[in-house]
Amino acid sequence: MEPLLRRIRIGRVLPFIRQHTDCLLLDIGCGVNFGFLKKVEPYISRGFGIDYKVDEIINSKLTAIRSVLDQKLPFDDNALDIVTMLAVLEHLEKPSRIISEIERVLKHEGVLIITVPSRRAKPILEFLSYKLGVVNELEIRDHKKYYNYSDLKELFSGTGLNIDQHKYFQMGMNNFLVLKKRAGNQQVPNA
Repeated sequence: MEPLLRRIRIGRVLPFIRQHTDCLLLDIGCGVNFGFLKKVEPYISRGFGIDYKVDEIINSKLTAIRSVLDQKLPFDDNALDIVTMLAVLEHLEKPSRIISEIERVLKHEGVLIITVPSRRAKPILEFLSYKLGVVNELEIRDHKKYYNYSDLKELFSGTGLNIDQHKYFQMGMNNFLVLKKRAGNQQVPNA
């Protein structure tokens, strides 16, 4: 079931990436085989993936870096056009650390794209995992928090990353969030 859920997340994000051709993109939590980066490779100038379990690789267009997410991101200030975190935020004990780093490495008007399970997903994911065994139990047990729009709004308040779009998808089980790095902190809700 997990490959299907991953394809749905990627399908939600891919049209947005196609609108930003030739960008420098970082995928945080890219996974062991950095599948999302491979999907977007034709649309980007250069792609980077970070995960604690990825096999490091460097080629002409893609770079995968093994790193834990509580460390400083290995990029200069204002270096990246787009950062993605697909099904990652729910695994972070202290998400404010990585959010601060993302804000630092994004260019002015740079974009952060997030997918994260909503509170509504918790009992369903636990049932699919613990009772039916069709979703990886270790992944679900590692979830620290599920987010609704109000939680996300609070998480990003006071940062330089402002909500540009928010939508629920997968029958309200998942959030799709687009944030932009701007000079001001005015939130633009679109729930």
